[in-house]
Amino acid sequence: MWGSRKLISSGSRFLGVRRSGCRVAQADCPRSTASAENQLSWTLPIKPWIFSEYRIMWFKSCKMTFVCFNRMKSYRYPWTRLYSTSGTTVDSSEVKTFLALAHRWWDEQGVYAPLHSMNDLRVPFIRDNLLKTVANHQPGKPLSGMKILDVGCGGGLLTEPLGRLGASVIGIDPVAENIETAQRHKSFDPVLDKRIEYRACALEEIVEETAETFDAVIASEVVEHVTDLETFIQCCWQVLKPGASLFITTINKTQLSYALGIVFAEQIAGIVPKGTHTWEKFVSPEMLESILESNGLSVQTVAGMFYNPFSRYWHWSENTSLNYAAHAVKSGAQEHQVPAESVLKEETEELQATASTIAGVREEVKK
Repeated sequence: MWGSRKLISSGSRFLGVRRSGCRVAQADCPRSTASAENQLSWTLPIKPWIFSEYRIMWFKSCKMTFVCFNRMKSYRYPWTRLYSTSGTTVDSSEVKTFLALAHRWWDEQGVYAPLHSMNDLRVPFIRDNLLKTVANHQPGKPLSGMKILDVGCGGGLLTEPLGRLGASVIGIDPVAENIETAQRHKSFDPVLDKRIEYRACALEEIVEETAETFDAVIASEVVEHVTDLETFIQCCWQVLKPGASLFITTINKTQLSYALGIVFAEQIAGIVPKGTHTWEKFVSPEMLESILESNGLSVQTVAGMFYNPFSRYWHWSENTSLNYAAHAVKSGAQEHQVPAESVLKEETEELQATASTIAGVREEVKK
């Protein structure tokens, strides 16, 4: 219905594994140009191990060197530990940018006009996907009884429509002035005043007190502003109930998104203020899915979004090269524990097989 598509990544996505295969090289040939700290030279017998991302495993035997490159993430059970609140995913420079615009959130013709218009897509997208999980709902208040966390809520542009649908919503934002604007605006509606709560804080600050609390977490136009995307996703996982939903809207990292999202939108047309976005922080749907899947969130839907700056309306699109929306569901710990162990076992067996092959080649070389 949303022109959506399910992105499928090859290999084991739960551990974020990407295999690059193995190659054989003569010993006198130059090794990889990787830095010394990323190279480990071992002699047989080898012990299979799991390295952090982009580590290199070296196997030396007689006159031949076998080099195996694996792109792996550290093996972990994301559901067994809470993220330490000693760090932060908030970028202080981003805070300064939004601080200067805190009073302009509810100007529908101003710099946040695209976000006002985006509600025409993202509110039904969130509502309809959440309603798939409930058998019955109240007419006029379809999200009644649901607890939703709106991360990076700004002035409450998305928080309020979700509250009007009956949900109990907590909106959080690291910019205190944004929260003041949101509080002031919701106070005009007594119904919303009861259903919505705002807090001036970062997500990682409430992880422990709200673990497995929410039926849905919303991060709309947020992930392209955080300093550590994986830590942010881990925090989202921790505050979600098993089977609950994570909704994300963001910008793809493409040449087109740089040309239109940075050069045109910020520098030429002035649709958004200069410096609002940093292209290096944009994330592709494939990368986002990889991070979500490796942290216990199963991606259900990815749909492209297109903004027409002349009509000022958003439309769904099959093309995700600019903006896109994603919906992922948190699975229970038990559902993920077996696959994780299975993947580790598979990797161990694979490395043992490689060791056996090397031993065989070594014997052949001796002959």
